Amino acid sequence: MAATKPIGIFDSGYGGLTVFRSIADQLPQYDYIYLGDNGRSPYGNRSFKTIHEYTWECVQWLFKQDCPLIILACNTASAKALRTIQQQDMPGKFDDKRVLGVIRPTAEVIGNYTKTGEIGVLGTKGTVQSQSYLLEIEKFFPELSVHQQACPMWVPLIETGEYDKPGADYFVKEYLDAIQQQSANIDTLLLACTHYPLLQDKIKAYLPNNIQVVAQGDIVAASLTDYLHRHPEIEEQLTPNGIKQFYTTSDDTTDFDHHASAFFGEPVVAEYVSVK
Repeated sequence: MAATKPIGIFDSGYGGLTVFRSIADQLPQYDYIYLGDNGRSPYGNRSFKTIHEYTWECVQWLFKQDCPLIILACNTASAKALRTIQQQDMPGKFDDKRVLGVIRPTAEVIGNYTKTGEIGVLGTKGTVQSQSYLLEIEKFFPELSVHQQACPMWVPLIETGEYDKPGADYFVKEYLDAIQQQSANIDTLLLACTHYPLLQDKIKAYLPNNIQVVAQGDIVAASLTDYLHRHPEIEEQLTPNGIKQFYTTSDDTTDFDHHASAFFGEPVVAEYVSVK
């Protein structure tokens, strides 16, 4: 295979595949490498230090695969590791490369969805505790009221393939009730975890019709399209063969392929890698 310079897509597990799907649909011409750190997932309840360590190891592995641009398609990694990677790890060593997250692109547009001026953010414990969405949304929509709710059981349900089973309903309803109890004026719920779109049908079933649910995939893909238009020095490095490669840090690639295919919407065949 000819040498490629792909866009790297990173997630702690499967969730980033929902973002990858949207990116590949909007920008099918580029080469891509997806890396899921399933061997160490989930990230949501881990410390800032551990998440930074794991994320940086995966970013460096993607750099070694000749990725000029990497998308952290993981809200927890974007919240707890991106800033340190951009400001401390990369300068002077990887000045010709870029690492972007999913929080800022979402924060830039989320205020356009609400009519009441009140939104809810559903995320992992790590994302919620980081306050990253509150801080970023405040920059672009200071008038918005933002309510947050951690949903710690959702990622395990999704990663184990239980998301479409009746047993998931209890936990879906529990967290949705909790966020709605914070304010009766919330009309927009942001799924601030890339796993959560797989629960979207169940989520909508437990919400009144006046509350809309916003996933991140198309938002991030549109933002990336705009970014490449504004940064030709990055875009011109990318190779346009339409090649997609998948890697996981889990040694059970058969299990990864099974679950990943549900997230990505088409068959996935991955290889095992060690990022250390």
